[in-house]
Amino acid sequence: MALKIYTKTGDTGSTCLIGGTKVPKSHIRIETYGTVDELNSYIGFCCDQLSDGKSKNILKEIQDRLFTIGSSLACDPDREPLMKIPDLIEPDVDLLENEMDQMNESLPRMKNFILPGGHPSVSALHIARCVCRRAERLCVHMQQENVFVAPLVIKYLNRLSDYLFVLSRYTGHLLGVKEISWKPRVS
Repeated sequence: MALKIYTKTGDTGSTCLIGGTKVPKSHIRIETYGTVDELNSYIGFCCDQLSDGKSKNILKEIQDRLFTIGSSLACDPDREPLMKIPDLIEPDVDLLENEMDQMNESLPRMKNFILPGGHPSVSALHIARCVCRRAERLCVHMQQENVFVAPLVIKYLNRLSDYLFVLSRYTGHLLGVKEISWKPRVS
């Protein structure tokens, strides 16, 4: 018999963190890890749009790291030391930086701001970048409200949004799609 996906325990507007602490579904921690989950879904969508094998593999790695971040955010920080929750590590950030450096070697120097678009895969990566920035802002908000979030999570999300921007440019480059420069209207 299949396990039921619904538990009915959240019908009153509350949920439990990993560790059992009950919080309202509107809690900043829930909003934040929900946004990380949304980002992970967009990353999966982006991966489905790409044909470059290396980029797809990196995106799969990123999805794994986003599950790590989601686990960390979904955990009661007072009870986390007692559990075996995976951690983000500095080499996870290094991977993003190294990948950006490699992609940038084949990209033209940016001279203008670039509008999202030109190809569905480029657009999808820009959407993921924007969701990533929102997740980062929510983590910073948690930090400002003295709700624990590991500093490396914020650093990773910051670097990930940069990576997604560079990957959008690189993907367009591989597809032969011309970048759309923003030309501000001057009165």
